[in-house]
Amino acid sequence: MSRIGKKSIILPPGIQSKIKESTITITGPKGKLSYDLPNTIHIENNNNKLQLSPIKINKESKALYGLSRTLINNMVIGVSKGFEKKLEIRGVGYRCQINKNHLILNIGYSHPVIIKPPEGISIKVEDNIHIIIEGIDKEKVGQFAAKIRSTRPPEPYKEKGIRYSGEIIRTKVGKAGK
Repeated sequence: MSRIGKKSIILPPGIQSKIKESTITITGPKGKLSYDLPNTIHIENNNNKLQLSPIKINKESKALYGLSRTLINNMVIGVSKGFEKKLEIRGVGYRCQINKNHLILNIGYSHPVIIKPPEGISIKVEDNIHIIIEGIDKEKVGQFAAKIRSTRPPEPYKEKGIRYSGEIIRTKVGKAGK
């Protein structure tokens, strides 16, 4: 059995859960998220505590037990606090800006890269080099941050490119001349 799956999820004040058949919907001050539970997992709400349990114990239910609990817990955190990822741009002449909810990146290509955020994701730009991505869905926030980073990943020689805030890039020594 999953040790993570056995833990109950405590709903903070102001967060409501609605269980209908195999779908759970979490509603909070930041928004509303829903998740379809696998057929092998059962969920109960006891006094603002969500408890998951496997219906039958097999390899599939063991694999999905802890995953389902973690996804539902991320939904509770998302609708109460939200998630954010911070990116920073390094490089001479590299910068970014927001225009009509589109992120415009000038990162050394012959053209600016324009990225439209998915629904439910907001973007802030500070100092033309710091990007903050916020949203209630942890998966969407992380996926969008990875999409932005993949447009110009940091290179190991001069460390130019887009990186996560606090990410450490292992640098390589350049070619030695004669």
